Amino acid sequence: MTPIEMIKTNKIVAVIRHADEHNIVPILEALSKGGVKVVEITAETANVGNVIEAAVNHVHEEVCIGAGTVLDPETAKAVLLAGAEFIVSPTLNTDTLKLTNRYGVLNIPGVLSPTEILTAYEHGAKMVKIFPADTFGPGYIKNILGPLPHVQAMVTGGITLENMNEYLDKGSVAVGIGSNLVNAKMLETEKDYRQLTINAEHYVAKLNERKKS
Repeated sequence: MTPIEMIKTNKIVAVIRHADEHNIVPILEALSKGGVKVVEITAETANVGNVIEAAVNHVHEEVCIGAGTVLDPETAKAVLLAGAEFIVSPTLNTDTLKLTNRYGVLNIPGVLSPTEILTAYEHGAKMVKIFPADTFGPGYIKNILGPLPHVQAMVTGGITLENMNEYLDKGSVAVGIGSNLVNAKMLETEKDYRQLTINAEHYVAKLNERKKS
C-alpha cells in the first residue's frame, strides 16, 4: 500500500515526539502489536535522521513511517533521505510542497482556514492536516469540508479516545494522536511498553466499534 492508502485504511497516525535511536524501535513494535501501523516521528527530535533510519531499518515492513513537524524544504529533504515515507507539517509551506511533489512523496501540510485548505490543494497536496482541530471541534470539520468535498483531511490536536470517532464521522479520513497515545519520555520499563500496546489496542478497538455501527 502507498502511504496515503495506509493512512486512510488504518485511520490512526501515532505522533511520536522526543524518541531516540534506542527507544524508537520498541515504541514502534509496541504500537504495531496494538494495531497502530502508521506513525510520524517529529523533526524537532534530536538526531531525527538517525532515529528515522533506525526505525526504517528495523520495522519498515510492519509500520509506515513518516516525519512530522517539517517546516521547510531543507528539513523535508533531510528526513526523506533518512527514509521517511511521507511528510507532515503544522503549517503550509508551498516550497516544501514543490519539493515533495517533485519526488512523488506524500506531503500533508497543516491548515485551518478554507483559504489555507484550498491553497494547499491547488499546490498539489493530496491530503491536508487540519490543526489544531480542537480549537473549533468536530463540527468545524463537517462545516469546512461541506463546500470542499474533494479534500481529504486528517485532524490533529486534542484527539482522544473519546472524541476520535466523532471527528471521523464528521468527515476526516484519519486522526493524528500524540501524547494521548504515546509519550516517549515516559517509556522506561517493559511494563511501560506493554501498557503502550494496550493503549494502542484501546484506540483500535474504538475505531472498530465505529466500523460496526
